[in-house]
Amino acid sequence: MGAVSSTEAEREPLLVPSAVDPSLPPVVNSRVYRRRWIVLTLFSLLALMQGMVWNFWGPIQNSAVHAYGFSKSDIAVLVLWGPVGFLPWLLFMWLMDKKGLRASLLLSAFFMLLGSGLRSVPLTDETLRRWLIHGGQFLNGLAGPTIMSAGPYLSTTWFAPDQRATATAVASLFGYLGAATSFIVGPMVVPAPNNTQHTTFWTAGTGSDTTIKDRIQLVLYAELGAIAVLFAAVLLYFPSRPPLPPSVAAASQRLSYRSSICRLLSNIRFLMIALAYAVPTGVIAGWSGVLDMVLTPAKVSQVDAGWIGFWSTIGGCVFGIAMARFADSIRGMLKMILVLMLAGASLASTWFTLTCLSQYTHLPSTAAILYTSCILIGIFINSSVPIFFELFIETVYPVPEGITCGVVTFLGNLVTGLLLFFLTFYCTEVSWLNWCLVGSCLFSLVLLLFFRETYDRLYLDVFVSV
Repeated sequence: MGAVSSTEAEREPLLVPSAVDPSLPPVVNSRVYRRRWIVLTLFSLLALMQGMVWNFWGPIQNSAVHAYGFSKSDIAVLVLWGPVGFLPWLLFMWLMDKKGLRASLLLSAFFMLLGSGLRSVPLTDETLRRWLIHGGQFLNGLAGPTIMSAGPYLSTTWFAPDQRATATAVASLFGYLGAATSFIVGPMVVPAPNNTQHTTFWTAGTGSDTTIKDRIQLVLYAELGAIAVLFAAVLLYFPSRPPLPPSVAAASQRLSYRSSICRLLSNIRFLMIALAYAVPTGVIAGWSGVLDMVLTPAKVSQVDAGWIGFWSTIGGCVFGIAMARFADSIRGMLKMILVLMLAGASLASTWFTLTCLSQYTHLPSTAAILYTSCILIGIFINSSVPIFFELFIETVYPVPEGITCGVVTFLGNLVTGLLLFFLTFYCTEVSWLNWCLVGSCLFSLVLLLFFRETYDRLYLDVFVSV
């Protein structure tokens, strides 16, 4: 299981021509391998760490401001490096299409390792240290195009049709799980500045600037070690594809890279569903990255904001995997599931926004209400991600999965980047972020209602004998 070149069996043609009748569909020798779980686990753990590194600074913004002299604009820029890392997304999609998932993932893991190393250098020069932290966050963002978009490609390549949506959900949602974990790891390990909160069992209490810096350094070292172990594991064993495909769709011929890009950009239905995905997921990514800042006017502490963000994202991950499993069992109902999810997200985000404006709306504003409404937002929006991915693939098949999801994740990160860019200028009063969230959910819901769904890939797998 070392880092070796592909075997002869892996280089055999995936489609075996029929010797009976040329007019019949090709006979495909298919098989699923138990090693697919190893591949999915390694990919998911890398996504987990990429999300943790991206969302490290937001949940501990008060501590970072005191320890390193960061401003609120600095915190927004640290989160912004994630979307900025998507600028060379075309290069990563080309690499995945031409060289396979192994080469693209190895490059992404190397960027994560290098970025974590830069963040962890314990310099005493504060100015240089801040530059290294920003550089490390940017390098981690460069791993985003592969980590966030390759889930459907991995599931199609390794998993049978009745497991694809579930595998897509696991691979794509673990990045969100990493972001959720940082909401807890940060406040639990890194103390808040003196006299800013009460000590509880779940927090590191309060501390001086020196103590805060030591604890931040501890977390940075821990994340660096975890990423180094995962990089070594991917280097040792992560094949691009199995010797035999798991389905007809996995073995079928796909469009070329250039043809795929042209097909996507000229497909009105795809652009509709891509915007329906990119706008709400892009807004909630930026919104959750500065959730502590959003909840501060409501007198919510750094720790409580962390717990709200944690359960919001965890709820979305759990519910998303459950809905993906449900979609695997009742194929052909993806649009209906998404309409229900976005309708729920619209109601929950409106409830949260009006609650935060209780001085004008006179609605009750309690910790329980803020928890409930925020968690519901995360459940409805985050759980829609794998369902959207599966609908993208069905809509534009035979465009390769990696290219399709690369385009939509780039659009989502473009929205996040624009949101955080404006936040660097308008960071004093941030209630406008909540209204952006409400508007994005309603916009997506309207596009979904007018979208006409098709299931070309599913038709191929169901009606062609394997």
